[in-house]
Amino acid sequence: MDAHVLPNESKYAEQLAASISRWTIPPIMEELKAKARSEGLWNLFLPESEFGPGLPNVEYAPLCELMGRSPIAPEVFNCSFPDTGNMEVLVRYGTDAQKMQWLAPLLDGTIRSAFAMTEPDVASSDATNIQASIVRDGDEYVINGRKWWTSGIGDPRCKILIFMGKTDPGHRDRHKQQSMILVPRDAPGVTVVRMLDVFGYDDAPHGHGDVLFENVRVPASNLLLGEGRGFEIAQGRLGPGRIHHCMRQIGVAERALELMCRRARERVAFGKPLSDNDITQERIAQARIEIDRARLLVLHAAWMMDTSGNKAAQPGDPPRSKSRFPR
Repeated sequence: MDAHVLPNESKYAEQLAASISRWTIPPIMEELKAKARSEGLWNLFLPESEFGPGLPNVEYAPLCELMGRSPIAPEVFNCSFPDTGNMEVLVRYGTDAQKMQWLAPLLDGTIRSAFAMTEPDVASSDATNIQASIVRDGDEYVINGRKWWTSGIGDPRCKILIFMGKTDPGHRDRHKQQSMILVPRDAPGVTVVRMLDVFGYDDAPHGHGDVLFENVRVPASNLLLGEGRGFEIAQGRLGPGRIHHCMRQIGVAERALELMCRRARERVAFGKPLSDNDITQERIAQARIEIDRARLLVLHAAWMMDTSGNKAAQPGDPPRSKSRFPR
């Protein structure tokens, strides 16, 4: 991070600004990825997998914090979302053919992917509300629906999407109405309506898209795990990803705190540095407390997932695990 990633942030920004379109990949990124891969710092996120180093959540979490210090770092180590979650889905639930076609190039970092779940017309924080349709028609499935905040769809290297929709909207168990299916980015009927801003940023060249799926046909073999298993897959996919996101944000916060401390020492007002003012010291101390508290809570959640499983790690009654949180 210190030797290669952070020093090249400005070069990444310069190359992106100088490109014909913001939706192109600065050349420095591929140089950094090659360096990281040559040193074995690659696909660090896959726990207990033949495809990665097999780090448990509690060991990968601090690496997420380090990568979170830079907006370009996760991709450098092939640990950026939504690819991490999509690769975990393919590792756990994909067929051999699906793994060969899509997982292998994702693990190599030669393609990118997107995840299409959230919809503009329903409260998508509850995945059972998803209304997009996946209808069987012979040897194919026909897909219709509108998705937004489809992360990764703006990347020119995006070749595959994981799409969540309903295959059995009338099933009495609302958790078995949904399914997930693989949709090639270039499939006829997939249209990016617009790219969306997040807090004023378009996040190019990654981006989050508003995407329309109109009578998109894909082979029936593209279905993941089976009909009615979409909610189950979503729960398995989103659990570890929440830990990754939280730790990356802690890394951002740490870097911001360091900048604040540096500014407080350098800025002189009324004859003394800001760092000599009690109120500035109090604000820095409060930030230190909040960051440390957040880190410990997230690490504890990661440890619970490793020792007791994702379900037991949810807030609620104390777990039955006899293990103690490591010091």
